[in-house]
Amino acid sequence: MTGAAPVRLRVAPSPTGDPHVGTAYMSLFNLAFVRQQGGQFVLRIEDTDRARFREDSERQVFDMLRWLGLDWDEGPDMGGPFAPYRQSERLETYRPHVERLLAEGHAYYCWCTPERLTEMREAQQKAKQPTGYDRMCLGLTREQRAELPGFSEQPVVRLLVPDEPPLRFVDVIRGEVSAPRPDDQVLLKADGFPTYHMAVVVDDHLMGITHVVRGEEWISSTPKHLLLYDFLGWERPQFAHMPLLRNVDKSKISKRKNPAARLTWFQEEGYLPEALLNFLGLLGYSLPDGQEIFSFDDMVESFDWGRVNTVGPVFDLDKLLWLNGHYIRSLAEDALVRRLVPYLATAGLVSDPPSPEQAALLAGLAPLLQTRIALLTEAAPLVRFLFVPEEEFSIDPAAVDKHVAGNAEVLLAAADALEPVTDWDTDHVQGAIDAALLEGGLGLKRGKAYGPLRAAVCGSSVSPPLPESMALLGKERTVRRLRAAAAL
Repeated sequence: MTGAAPVRLRVAPSPTGDPHVGTAYMSLFNLAFVRQQGGQFVLRIEDTDRARFREDSERQVFDMLRWLGLDWDEGPDMGGPFAPYRQSERLETYRPHVERLLAEGHAYYCWCTPERLTEMREAQQKAKQPTGYDRMCLGLTREQRAELPGFSEQPVVRLLVPDEPPLRFVDVIRGEVSAPRPDDQVLLKADGFPTYHMAVVVDDHLMGITHVVRGEEWISSTPKHLLLYDFLGWERPQFAHMPLLRNVDKSKISKRKNPAARLTWFQEEGYLPEALLNFLGLLGYSLPDGQEIFSFDDMVESFDWGRVNTVGPVFDLDKLLWLNGHYIRSLAEDALVRRLVPYLATAGLVSDPPSPEQAALLAGLAPLLQTRIALLTEAAPLVRFLFVPEEEFSIDPAAVDKHVAGNAEVLLAAADALEPVTDWDTDHVQGAIDAALLEGGLGLKRGKAYGPLRAAVCGSSVSPPLPESMALLGKERTVRRLRAAAAL
């Protein structure tokens, strides 16, 4: 790319709810290409949909993209040479371009009421005709149109699509693409806000965006955008339309149908950001050597639009769970503790930051948990027995029925064997209970012996390894819990 202008790409979410996972998906591919090419990545907030605008949504976009490490070079929170980066703060930017389109005959005023447009569409559907604006207002003055039914005082501005619009274009990913003929799209709404189609073209041009990367659902809108670039005498950017993320039933993934469509869901559920990035990369991209585990830097190094798969990828959460488990096992133990603390704090088990006593317990727990959890949220129920005050400790009733009831002899034998242990560590704890309960003691198999002890000490049928759990819990609490369970 010697001598070429630096690439500039953007992601432009709408703050109309919890951020969609597609925002991260598009940001990942935009940023991988930008970083490879030494360009700039822009975050722009497209907030012209005031009816669905949600004030906290923009902050969530910032937080979640930063959680994923998808950092931008210019945006609303950090400024840049093309500020402002919120469309609602750029309203005066669009009007002159709309006026130019009107003056040059590429756009026209439309005074039709919403009710009139609804009736028009219903009639077209009933007659099995293509739906689209019938150009009732084209060529009429305000006074002429006011004499006809369905007149609105506040007009919109529509694009006048020529007889032969540009329906074919070259896509960076797909090659030559054909799109359907567009309707006379509204460019400026009655409230003075531009529609997405007008604003996105103006903003992309004025911000110097060289590549527009977006979902394949926008292919049908591309002719409208090409017309606007041509009418305004602007150089067209390159377009790349990514495959849509799909549910297992091949439907488009949506927040209404799938909680995983919410980007915040992954953080809430305990996924690691590096696992999610790897997963999103796998959904639309393959490395030259076919490896499935790769980092963002690996993706940047190998990035090639030709390696993007155009078939809509299925959002397989089982695969993501496998990846997440891999990344958890790959963490250094102290790094795992840092990742776990916010989730354990949310569960009310530790403080954030943890106290010295809690930190010591967490350091001992990390290697025990690392091979047993696939999500960070899975840790809290496994370690609750270590952190709850003794007066709040209880045994799961299901574990009482299955393991504790009728096993008082086992529990008391273990308590008696552990009482004299002075070197309280994993080896001595295991040696004492095995001697008391297995061969030479009660003659039980380890699985049969450990079930009642686990329930009594950890409060559940599932826990980290039992001798290690007892060693971390301490002798006093371990023996007390064994004797209390024997009395149930």
